[in-house]
Amino acid sequence: MIASFRVRPQAAPQFGHKSSGGPIQALAQSLHARLYGLPTDPDPLPTALDELLQATHTAREAEQQMAVLAQLAEQLRNAAEVIQWAQYNAHWRQLPTPVFDWLKAATATVQQLADGLDQTSAAFAARPAPATAPPPPLPAPPRTAPARH
Repeated sequence: MIASFRVRPQAAPQFGHKSSGGPIQALAQSLHARLYGLPTDPDPLPTALDELLQATHTAREAEQQMAVLAQLAEQLRNAAEVIQWAQYNAHWRQLPTPVFDWLKAATATVQQLADGLDQTSAAFAARPAPATAPPPPLPAPPRTAPARH
């Protein structure tokens, strides 16, 4: 749930023209800290993707890897909603048409990525069939390769 508090125009100079808003839990924590004289942290941005990135380094089991990919798909859906919000905001603010069009395409692309991750994450949970023959060897690199600059 999101809440938004705006300073009345008559009181704006008295309160430094500051408004507040955000997730209810963050507002409750801020209010609690102010009531009890505790230090308040500046409003941090969510770090769910940072935590998910850390989970990729510790996910060893196939089910854990599948869960990380499924969670990433969910985060991409959330990102698509954020981009769609920006798209609608661009329309309401009458920003140039290319901005709206790019945001619309980005929303569709992110949703497509999320759907693709849903489909491919199941492959991580599936047990591979036992191989009857060893996999073919990798092709040998060419003997003379051009020098890289």
